Amino acid sequence: MSDPAKVRRHAERVRELVASVVRSQIKDPRLGMITITDARITADLRDATVFYTVLGDAAAQSGTAAALESAKGMLRSTVGKALGLRHSPTLTFVLDDVQDQVKHIDDLLAQARSADAEVQRLAARAEYAGEPQPYRLDEDADDEAHDEDEDETQPRGGDRR
Repeated sequence: MSDPAKVRRHAERVRELVASVVRSQIKDPRLGMITITDARITADLRDATVFYTVLGDAAAQSGTAAALESAKGMLRSTVGKALGLRHSPTLTFVLDDVQDQVKHIDDLLAQARSADAEVQRLAARAEYAGEPQPYRLDEDADDEAHDEDEDETQPRGGDRR
């Protein structure tokens, strides 16, 4: 197992190399406006996953994916030579759907804001459902007990002497 810092350095180097080669050496017309966002490499340095985004619609994304697949051999040999490893890592390209996730999160945040605004609007007009003080306080209980004691000490039915 390799050192995690070494693995991170190699992953960063793979990202830089792939971005450089895509920008300068691949002349495929199917390649769209591509950005290499991240690269991850396994601990044994045998497999690398390269994440990319494409500006455009689904046709541009599929064309770019096909161009990357056809240039995979050249990219792998370039990365292998530059890293100086015994085995060149296999490259896997994954479309990074960051924009879709960001749009989804923005939509969820907008829904939450509107729901919060509705709750605030309803809370501004709200009134308590019951009495202002629905719970019996100790003072009230003492007053009622005192009233009952007074009732029992007074004679009933008139004055008997």
